Amino acid sequence: MIRVLIVDDSAFIRRVLSEELSKFEDIEVVGTAIDPYVARDKIVSERPDVITLDIEMPRMDGLSFLSKLMHHYPMPVVIVSSLSKENSETALHALELGAVEVIPKPGSQFSLPDVPHRLIQAIRAAAVADVTKRRRAPGNGNAKPEPVAPILSSIQTSHKILAIGASTGGTQAIETMLRGMPATMPGATIVQHMPEYFTKAFADRLNKVCNIEVREARDNDLVLTGVALIAPGNHHMVLERSGAQYLVRIKDGPPVHHQRPSVDVLFQSVARNAGRNALGVLLTGMGADGAKGLLAMKDSGAHTIAQDEQSCVVFGMPKEAIKLGAAGQVMPLVDIGPAVLNRFAAPSDHKAAKVKKAVSKAV
Repeated sequence: MIRVLIVDDSAFIRRVLSEELSKFEDIEVVGTAIDPYVARDKIVSERPDVITLDIEMPRMDGLSFLSKLMHHYPMPVVIVSSLSKENSETALHALELGAVEVIPKPGSQFSLPDVPHRLIQAIRAAAVADVTKRRRAPGNGNAKPEPVAPILSSIQTSHKILAIGASTGGTQAIETMLRGMPATMPGATIVQHMPEYFTKAFADRLNKVCNIEVREARDNDLVLTGVALIAPGNHHMVLERSGAQYLVRIKDGPPVHHQRPSVDVLFQSVARNAGRNALGVLLTGMGADGAKGLLAMKDSGAHTIAQDEQSCVVFGMPKEAIKLGAAGQVMPLVDIGPAVLNRFAAPSDHKAAKVKKAVSKAV
C-alpha cells in the first residue's frame, strides 16, 4: 500500500486528487494539507510514502518547501501543478531540487487528457524511486565543462546515430550523459517522457551547460554531428533516412505505453533506418517503454546499453530491456557517456592505440 499526502491550497484539487487516488487498491490517501507548514506536521504524524505538492501556495511556495524537505528529510515528491509554457522553467527547477515527477493538475488549461493515469503512474514510480540518487549532474552551475576525452583520439561520426530514451529520473541522467560530450559526437535523438512545453525548456537548459548543441526537434530536422534533438512533448519522433542523411519526423498518433513521445516509437524507427550504424541507450524510468525498441535495435545490428540498477532512480525500463536480452551492455550512468564515445571511435584509432601501447612498452 502506497501512503500518500496531498499538499495543495485548493480545496477543490485536494478533493479531486483524493477521489481519484482512492479508486486504486494500492494507494491510500493518509491526509491532505493546505500549505507546507501543515504538511510538515502531517509528514511527522502520518509518515507518508509519497507527497503530491503544488508549486504556488500561501505562506511558503512549493519549491522552497521542496528544497528544505530534500535537504532535511528526503522523500519522494510528485509535483502536481498548473503547467504552462511560462512556468516550465519552474517545473524543471523542481526536478533539479529532487522531485520525482512533474504532472499537470486535473482541469488545468494545459492538462493532458490522461492526467488521472499519469498521476497514478507518477505516484507508483515515486514510491519505488531512490531519491538519494537524484543529484545534480556534475558541473559548476551553467558553466560548460571540459569535453569528456574518449580513450581513443577521435570519433568517426559519418552515418552514425545515437538514440537515447529515459523517463523518471531521466532529466538528470541525460544531463550527466551529455555534459562534456565533444562537438565531434554523433548526432543524437532523445526521448524523455515530459509534458508539452517542458521539452523546449529542458533542451534550452541543456544547451547552456553542454558543449554540443541541444534543442527541441522540429519536423524534418537533420541529425547532425554535435547536435542532440529532443522529441517535443505530446508528439512522437521517428528517424528517417533521406539519401545519405538522417532526419527526424515529428508526428501525432496514439500514445505507446501511455506515452507520447514514446521511446519504443523512436527506437523502432532507428532499428529500421539506421541498423548497425546506431547505438541505443536506455536510461532510468518506470514501466517498459523502450525495452522492445532496444531489442529491435540490437537485432538490427546496433550496439545497445542499459543503465544499471545501482545508478537508476527507477529501475523499470532498463530492467525490462535486460530481461528481454536487449542490452548488449549494462553499466553505471557515469560510464555510459565515455562508452558511447569509445564505441563510435574510428577503427584506425583502435589500431593507433595498440601501436602507441606497443611503442611505449618498447621504449
